[in-house]
Amino acid sequence: MRPGRGLVGRAIIGHAQQEETCPRPFSSPARGAASAAAPPADAPRLVLDPARQHVLDVGGGHRDNALPPHYAAWRRLMLDIDPKAAPDILLDARQLQRLPAGQFDAVYCSHNLEHYHEHEVARVLAGFAHVLKAPQGFVEIRVPDVHAIAVEIATRGRELDEVLYTSPAGPIRLVDVLYGYGRAIEQSGVDFYAHKTGFTRATLRRALEATGFTRAYRLAPIGVYEIRALALRAAPGEVHRQLFAVDASSEAL
Repeated sequence: MRPGRGLVGRAIIGHAQQEETCPRPFSSPARGAASAAAPPADAPRLVLDPARQHVLDVGGGHRDNALPPHYAAWRRLMLDIDPKAAPDILLDARQLQRLPAGQFDAVYCSHNLEHYHEHEVARVLAGFAHVLKAPQGFVEIRVPDVHAIAVEIATRGRELDEVLYTSPAGPIRLVDVLYGYGRAIEQSGVDFYAHKTGFTRATLRRALEATGFTRAYRLAPIGVYEIRALALRAAPGEVHRQLFAVDASSEAL
């Protein structure tokens, strides 16, 4: 069980936060960095090839946790707070403002956002906006679907301790989807694996809008009992049509 990944789609639930640690510098300063306020002197420093597309995998957990195939030609940089994961960027995602601005074409956040307290979500999303290139940089987000779990309980009479499905990590119960993978929390002795908040489509959309992602589109889920969304700060462009078949007429989140 690796920190930083979620139950749905990755078959595990990971951590998203712990006490702040000093970031590990990635490399030397990036060429062509966005003209913005200079990052802190001890911030991780990146070298990104301007000829390539780069995706920041937030809470990647482990390199065996593959990204979706539409990122196959992209360069992935994994951000995680756990040094055991050997991330490219060792940093708490609540501290993304410490990175240079406007460096990434995309942020991929799979089953990580629910591991922050509700009041911290805005800080994490604002950090996504900070590191993305404008105007076409995008966020692909996957979180557990609390509404879908509520339907299971309210209309199908399911109990919290019932097994919903079996993943490579083991049996997954309703309570695991809502609150974090209980086995990992018990075995690790830490609360990194616990969920601190939850989302429906509407609450995720409002959180995104509040941090400048004024356009959010529903994407087909990859895993079960999950919400998958594409978040933008401008109208969809060619890259979004190619990767997600999303345009201005697509279904809103």
